[in-house]
This record gives sequence, C-alpha cells and structure tokens, in this order.
Amino acid sequence: MPDNKLTSHLTQNTSLPSAVNSWEAFLADKGRSPNTIKAFLSDVRLLTSFLPEDTTLGKVTTKDLNRYFEWMEKERDVPCSPKTLARRITATKSLFRWLHQYGVLMVDPAEKVAQRSAISPIPTVLTQKEYDEVLLAADRHRRGAKPDARPYALVYLLLTTGIKKSETLGIKLEHLELDSPNGPQVFIKYATPANRYKERKLVLPEDWIPAYNEYLAQYKRSSPVDQPEENLFPWSPRRLEYLLEDIGNEAALTKHLSFDMCRWTCALNDYRAGEEPDKIRQKLGVSKIQWRELFIKLKQLSGN
Repeated sequence: MPDNKLTSHLTQNTSLPSAVNSWEAFLADKGRSPNTIKAFLSDVRLLTSFLPEDTTLGKVTTKDLNRYFEWMEKERDVPCSPKTLARRITATKSLFRWLHQYGVLMVDPAEKVAQRSAISPIPTVLTQKEYDEVLLAADRHRRGAKPDARPYALVYLLLTTGIKKSETLGIKLEHLELDSPNGPQVFIKYATPANRYKERKLVLPEDWIPAYNEYLAQYKRSSPVDQPEENLFPWSPRRLEYLLEDIGNEAALTKHLSFDMCRWTCALNDYRAGEEPDKIRQKLGVSKIQWRELFIKLKQLSGN
C-alpha cells in the first residue's frame, strides 16, 4: 500500500469535504494544472452538497453515486452537457480511486460506476448551396451603393481556414503574410505559452486578397475607432457574431450562421476534397486526443 502523509489522518469516518481538501493538496503535489484542480474540485464538491450532510467516506456506496449522476443528468435544474457529465464522473472516480489506493477505503464505491460518453451532438454545417448563398450575400455588400467588404472578408476567411472565434479576434495585421513565396498565409498566434502548440500558418485563398484590400481601404477612410490598424477585426466578439447572423438571414438560411458552423463546414469540405485527416487536424489546431472525437463527427457528417 502506498504511503502518503496526505491520507494518514483520513479514515472511513472522515467527512467527504475533509477528504476533498486533502485530495486538493495531493493533486497540487502531483503537478496538476490550477485549471484542472479547480474543475475537479468543483465537480466533487457538488457531490458533497447532494449527499446527506453527515455522510462519511465509509458510507458512500455505488448506489449513492449512480443516483447522484442520474440526478445530475436528468433532474438537476442546471443543464449538464454530456461532456460535463463525463468529466464529473471522471473526477469522482479519481477521488475514490485515490482513497482506495492509499488504504482509506477497503472498497472503491466508484469503481463500478459506468463512464458516460462525452461525445456531444453532431454539429450543423452548410450545404454547398447554402455555402454559395452565404458568400453571395456577403459579396453583395461589396457591390452595394456604400461598398463594405468586411462581411465577405470575415465569412470567406472563416469558411476557408476553419479558425475559431478567439483566433479570429487575435489576428493582427502583422500576422498576414500576403507576399509569402508559398502563397498568402495567416499566422495564428497565441499569447499564452500553454497554447503555443495551437500556433500554425494557414494558407489563404488568392481571391480573398482583393476583398481584404478593399476592406482595409474602406475602413481606413472611416472613423478612427473602426480602423483596423492593429487587429484585423477590431470589434467585439458579439458584433462579429451579429454580422454573421445578418449574413445568414440575408442568405435566407434556416440555420444560425456562426463561427462554429463555418469551422465545421471548412473541415468537412476539406475532408470531402480528399485532404489527409492529420492535415485537417493540424489546420484546425487541435491535439491528437481532441481529434479522435472530432474525426468521428466528421465521418458522420460526410456519411461515412
């Protein structure tokens, strides 16, 4: 049995909140990230509020835990997504496995709790006809009485690169390499070191460049507040979301055009065009672990 000073004071008669406090110290000692620890603690502390106040570690049963997760999934007022439920089960299993491993509990009540699938619903994408209608609606703004290339520059960028909302907002003009020997590119950068693995250079379509130049010239002549002097799209996330919604409405979509829909549409188009799956993964900037679920959805979307 492993020796651990963090569990030496714990017994079957210890309260669950006391055990959770010791587990927090254990996770920190093991070098878990602050965000992971915070999420795990939040998950298991919900269990302490569900069980009777006088419940000790030795009184927790598999039946109690299954009842807790059933309540979490179907009866609690606050909705619980499949991914959140899966994480909460994982956190609870981790806590009780630790208590069993270090001899506090002779039997692990969480061992036989079934893990739920964390795969979320299949995303919504644009059909080819809807894709064309969206670009036509955005392009009409370029040709109007008061030309505005911003909608087209935004929508076409999203549909061809598959970048996320946060990445779109983080693009600076200096991240665009329009004269690169390998063709025009955009550098997706991250300020946080932990996210550096997501950084990548993405190819830009040649026919995006005229719309970009029009957009830049138009907004440099407008109000100083609206000038894209540093960021490519110097507006709030909500304002860009509204812009996408407007284009979707003008294209007569019955769907809600969003950053996520553009991202999935881009990935699906690349997959259907025969692009290698790992190249699509790299283009989206996701890890190999994240890609497992995404690739399942992509194959489902393509009908494979």
